[in-house]
Amino acid sequence: MTASPAFLDDLPQHVWRGRELAQAREKTVATGHAALDAELPGGGWPLGNLVEVLQHEAQQHVWQLLGPALAETLRGDPAVLVHPPYQPFGPALRGQGIVPEKLLCVHADKPSARLWAAEQALRCADVSAVFAWLPQSRAEDLRRLHLCAQGGEKLLVVFRGMQAQGLSSPARLRLMVEGVEAMEVRILKRRGPPLLQPLLLPSQPQRLSALLAARKVRRQSVVPIDIPGSHVLDRTASLAG
Repeated sequence: MTASPAFLDDLPQHVWRGRELAQAREKTVATGHAALDAELPGGGWPLGNLVEVLQHEAQQHVWQLLGPALAETLRGDPAVLVHPPYQPFGPALRGQGIVPEKLLCVHADKPSARLWAAEQALRCADVSAVFAWLPQSRAEDLRRLHLCAQGGEKLLVVFRGMQAQGLSSPARLRLMVEGVEAMEVRILKRRGPPLLQPLLLPSQPQRLSALLAARKVRRQSVVPIDIPGSHVLDRTASLAG
């Protein structure tokens, strides 16, 4: 059964119509990964909405995935990390253009305290982004964060384990991140048609990859110099030993 355009126009405003899904306009920030931007409505991470990332390991590919956007949003205001599993490594962050001094880490033992800290960070006008590790969060907890995020234009990302894949989520964008040598990103939920194939993204930051490539080229370009008489010195040293 095919609905007529007139019928579609009469639908309530809160109903998402198929022809509008991919054309939804919202403020975004580029992810720094061209292949991923091409698959996201608005061409980047949605601001003022909940983004959910599912991982096998809590820290897997976090900075490779979100570092480029964080470097962009952190030019003026700080970001809050709620209960990160590991302390961020400053030199590596600087290599991605992120100023470590602008990352504020909040640790709390109780899940309710972590949720409260994330909400307070979202309400702070001077915060540009909130990354929260909430593996034990429920759908109603995520809905609270989603509604709180809609009050501003911050980048909100919540990390959960793979066991949450079958659970409902109010997230505007939902991703699964896997892989070791390459970063494999699956888009589980977005505005628009589903993406059936995973995206393979570099597992190293572009700056680090460029640095390693340049170092490799320098090593390959070094020509060994044969110093006259060096073999005599080597033989003398071997006899003395």
